[in-house]
Amino acid sequence: MEQSPASDRIELAVVLRFVDIATDALAEAREEIDTLNVYPVPDGDTGTNMYLTVSAAREAVRTAAEQGADRERALAAFARGALLGARGNSGVILSEMLGAIARRIARSTPEERNAQVMSEALHEATEASYRAVGQPVEGTMLTVARAASDAARDRARHDDVRARDVFTSAAAAAREALARTPEQLEALRHAGVVDAGGRGLSVILDAAETVLTGRRPSPVTSPRRPVTTPARASGTASGTASGTASPDSLEPHDLAPDGPSYEVMYLLDADDDHVDRLRVRLAALGDSLVVVGGEGLWNVHVHVDDVGAAIEAGIEAGRPHRVRVTHFAEQLAARRAAEPGQPGQPGQPGQAGQAGQAGQAGPSGRRVVVVSAGAGLTRLFEDAGAVVVAGGPGRRPSTGELLDAIVASGAREVVVLPNDPDSVRAARIAAGTAETDLGLRVVVIPTQAQVQGLAALAVHEPGRSFDLDVLEMTATARHARHGAVTVAARNALTMAGWCEPGDVLGVIEGDFAVIGADQHDVATTVLQRLVAGGGELVTIVAGEGARDLADRAAAWTEEHHPTVEVVVYDGGQDRYPLLLSVE
Repeated sequence: MEQSPASDRIELAVVLRFVDIATDALAEAREEIDTLNVYPVPDGDTGTNMYLTVSAAREAVRTAAEQGADRERALAAFARGALLGARGNSGVILSEMLGAIARRIARSTPEERNAQVMSEALHEATEASYRAVGQPVEGTMLTVARAASDAARDRARHDDVRARDVFTSAAAAAREALARTPEQLEALRHAGVVDAGGRGLSVILDAAETVLTGRRPSPVTSPRRPVTTPARASGTASGTASGTASPDSLEPHDLAPDGPSYEVMYLLDADDDHVDRLRVRLAALGDSLVVVGGEGLWNVHVHVDDVGAAIEAGIEAGRPHRVRVTHFAEQLAARRAAEPGQPGQPGQPGQAGQAGQAGQAGPSGRRVVVVSAGAGLTRLFEDAGAVVVAGGPGRRPSTGELLDAIVASGAREVVVLPNDPDSVRAARIAAGTAETDLGLRVVVIPTQAQVQGLAALAVHEPGRSFDLDVLEMTATARHARHGAVTVAARNALTMAGWCEPGDVLGVIEGDFAVIGADQHDVATTVLQRLVAGGGELVTIVAGEGARDLADRAAAWTEEHHPTVEVVVYDGGQDRYPLLLSVE
């Protein structure tokens, strides 16, 4: 049994002990957390992302302590380490929470009760987690955080309460809220699991309780209760399919076809107490709202139709600067789609060298940083002149890795293509850090799939203005309809029906839309639906060992849609035999 500390004060030694225990606890639980996945495909890496985020924070604070930093400087290093080490949505949200806690502890005074400090720290962490998400979803780690902080504040109201009591109440409330998450989200209820991010947060709060009390509370694990299997769908789903959204996927739906026409981004110098009103104003103007930061500096992102109103809202809150406006011009994408085989297409002879040379023009030049999910895809991206960061399910890049790639590009202007919805938020924080700390100009185009990244990179042209280049890349990615073929690894309920291990799944725009028994049949069904919306270029990316399947799909497309050009690449990605897109 661990011995509780002799003092109740939250000193640096206690923080160091906490990060050790929290990291060890997440290391032990991360495989379990990763399996809390409502998708039939094992793409979940929430536990791994949270573990790596806390590990990065631990390394940063321990290095600072070994170098003789005082508590305040060590806590600042802890917050920055968490931010740069954050991976995926869950890791980024957790880094915001850890940073808020560290900042509240750092500004505490000897006159304040530690119980009050820690209850306020948990409250500020919860507020930070909700602010980090443009469209909060209850039944996720946000709900668990809210329950924990509310319980902590209630407990701290009593004068005789100590910090250990606050964390005991917070951890207990988190476990209770976690157990209720299946009641709040249908996807969790059908899968018979609790929320993965909430489970990770509960592990961390349990670690804090252990540090301060010496007790190791019993964790909440998923019930994994039997789920009644509904009637199987016959082959495919009819109509426009809509998949079951992962509760951990808290990213707003960027670039929706019927959404606002402009993306507005700016840095904002503003007092913290002005930001809540700014969020309300911007939320009423549009969608995909993200406002992150603190201590007077904020990074604002929103999609709107009224650009002036979005900027005026920033002026009312403080001083906007580095304002960037992108117009999602559909006519540019239409014109580009009518010009297949144009210069810059990845993999075409004689173009990689031009892209690479243009992208290496020194500090005044421009480069593209992309996240790649396979060896073949990496070669395609590198041949087109991009700086590549390894990624994909189970190995998503951290904020720090993306920031390192941005800096290593040696360019003054950088475009980032995350190619994965769970890496968009990490990319945005890396971009904001590069702009604030280094004065670079960085734009994240929120590509959701590898094939969208290929499409965007194909129209990248360093010779034109940065804004126009980003505009065309954004429009092209937006209009590249994407799909995939994969194989179910577990029982799950999708919008296409109930699937079982071994079933072949067709994915359209991120949703499981087709269930079948044969990979070629599912592939042709997905292709037919994608091509039905129009288009002149079909891109097929073969996964590891799936080149024959890709060639068969290409032959089918050429036979049934002879006016459509088909390009096949070897992507080398795992878990997805085929990645597909139509432009």
